[in-house]
Amino acid sequence: MNHPGPPAEGQEQRLHPWSWLFALQQQVQQFLLPLVALLFFGSRREDGQWPFQLVTLAVVVALVASALLQYLTYRYRIGRDALAIRSGILERTRREIPFARIHNVVVHQNLLHRLFGVAELRLESAAGSKPEAEMRVLRLQQALELERLIRQGSHVTAAGEAPAEPASEVLLTLPLPELVRQGLISNRAMVVMAALVGAVWQMFPRELVEDFIREQGRQAFGYASGLQLATPTLLAGGLLALLLALVLMRLLSIALAIVQYHGFRLSEQERRLTVERGLLTRLRSSVARRRIQAWTLREGLLHRLFRRRQLRVDIAGGGTGEQDGRALKELVPLAPPASCDALLQRLLPGVQWPPTHWQAVSTRGWWRLCLPALFVTGVATAFACLRFGGWGLLPLLWLPWSLFNAHRQVTRMAYSIDARRVAVRGGWWSRWWRIAELDKLQALRLDRSPLDHRFGTATLTLDTAGAFGAQPLRLRFLEEAQARELMERLGREMARRRLRW
Repeated sequence: MNHPGPPAEGQEQRLHPWSWLFALQQQVQQFLLPLVALLFFGSRREDGQWPFQLVTLAVVVALVASALLQYLTYRYRIGRDALAIRSGILERTRREIPFARIHNVVVHQNLLHRLFGVAELRLESAAGSKPEAEMRVLRLQQALELERLIRQGSHVTAAGEAPAEPASEVLLTLPLPELVRQGLISNRAMVVMAALVGAVWQMFPRELVEDFIREQGRQAFGYASGLQLATPTLLAGGLLALLLALVLMRLLSIALAIVQYHGFRLSEQERRLTVERGLLTRLRSSVARRRIQAWTLREGLLHRLFRRRQLRVDIAGGGTGEQDGRALKELVPLAPPASCDALLQRLLPGVQWPPTHWQAVSTRGWWRLCLPALFVTGVATAFACLRFGGWGLLPLLWLPWSLFNAHRQVTRMAYSIDARRVAVRGGWWSRWWRIAELDKLQALRLDRSPLDHRFGTATLTLDTAGAFGAQPLRLRFLEEAQARELMERLGREMARRRLRW
């Protein structure tokens, strides 16, 4: 990739001239429901319609003016080793962001960005959930150049020339067959359909939705009755329709996976990992390897059927970036187990993976894991019996499975600790493995519930700087003496090691 020359040092610069348009787009998305309500109710009124139109016009003018003021008041300056940003309309803010403190860099392009040849740059540090800067928007070449400067920590040499960029090594790509498997495993169409149904239910009156469903059901039942088909034929037709719906859902899941992960590439450059993906919306996220706090391997039932796994990472300062899908969380969406293990061995040099020995936990009181299921099943059975009589006992059939699942989960729980890392595994139906280097541990916590006192067990939790939304590094069902010994041992290791994050 050919990069343009580095930006002039010390000179304040504006965003792209069309950046106000993208700021307006974001504001419209935030106020979409109030605007729709104003337009809808204003158009439905026969008398006094003009006040609603004036309010709507005032809101639109305010949004456009706010977007323009954001563009006019936003300035940034690229220094030798830091980025300075001035922003704000009424309250002026100036921020100095050293390149060395920026952990994650995200270059985001949706269809509108690509149409204008621009990109959004998001800079994250370990400060918390909010990014240090969101630059909406820059020219694509400027965004890529700024990303390169941050990766290198300095943008010019003593002679005033841009340093030579080291070669990037591709670690993993996802060809089309892998994208098809990802779609079959993830079943994203079910999530999309559920969100669509929820949005329809919220946007339209409940009576209107119920009347529509009732009317469509009556017409379908009337059509089926008019055919005068036998009961077995009707059942076969219903099963065929259900099978067709499942096939369509899977095809939609495959299409969504292709849109999201098209052109996926995981590469490494100067100990910095970069993920590029997306067909319509192009996303490029990068993070330094030293910023990764923990690693998570996951596999569900369908993963095991396809002999695949997923590799995710927790990053210091990752925050809520996962909510909009821009933070680098999913390092490997799908790969064979051997490829995931080889990648871990490469990115964690000196760390043995997979462990040769796992230490099992206590199996006493294994039924504690199904206590939530026991409570829910009991409540559901009670209500069902009041409503349906003897048929209400059917939910009790779930209890044998819950007990079996709880026992299998406890028997598979284990941990492994060596001189460099700690690993925890869990799950049975859906399995997971969590790995963290001892240098990344920040705190230890020993907990004992009333049931732990009863069975002589304890839970040891290990905290890092970036475990957002992932399975915690938690050693459950440990013997009390074993848990205290591990806590003292890890505490000594943490005291003599330097925290790396």
